[in-house]
Amino acid sequence: MHSLDHEKLPAHVAIIMDGNGRWAKLRNLPRIEGHIAGVESVRDVVTITRELRIPYLTLYAFSKENWVRPKDEVRKLLELLGIYLDKELPLMLEKGIRFNVIGEKADFPGTLQAKLVEVMKKTARNRDLVLNLALSYSGRKEILNAVTRLIEDVKKGVVKRIDERVFRKRLYTGSMPDPDLLIRTSGEMRLSNFLLWQMAYTEIYVTDTFWPDFKGDQYVAALREFGRRERRFGRVKED
Repeated sequence: MHSLDHEKLPAHVAIIMDGNGRWAKLRNLPRIEGHIAGVESVRDVVTITRELRIPYLTLYAFSKENWVRPKDEVRKLLELLGIYLDKELPLMLEKGIRFNVIGEKADFPGTLQAKLVEVMKKTARNRDLVLNLALSYSGRKEILNAVTRLIEDVKKGVVKRIDERVFRKRLYTGSMPDPDLLIRTSGEMRLSNFLLWQMAYTEIYVTDTFWPDFKGDQYVAALREFGRRERRFGRVKED
């Protein structure tokens, strides 16, 4: 399928979906049209990830910093998120996709919070793909939250010894492997406060393509490039 070596596929792909606004600007369209077009790319990537049996996919959809954008754009983005959940739930149920949110769900309006929780509950038994949507997400806030939880657990006597394993269990992604591959569209060369702890040894793939134009063939190209890389995790390359 897709002419890829399945033994060299990542177990967890993370994507910074960047460039929606610039895609729209180039076409003299409102920014929200770029976000709407980007939903098609989300569908392409999710479908291929499921077909390839990659077990984890994390999409950076809305950062904690995005709340400072113009109120009208934020309102339309939240509306679009609600529409996405309604439209994609049948596919998630059909394809065995478990929907999960990482970030601060409490930042969203009550009706949208309820919809997020509803989709998470309805898909909770699915096992073929975990789809994480990073919403009102901040990598630094995630780490601070984990530290706070850890301090409380130490006080309660739940934790006797602190190590990386104990700490990572208190992250949003505590039960998941760290991302093997990070894809960032639109050519920007930064992490943008995304999965800062988890990215310690993640392979990074950057493309100049704006997210609405990042379709299945570009995704497969990124996965193929990942398969060509040698991951040493600090070790010396052996002859």
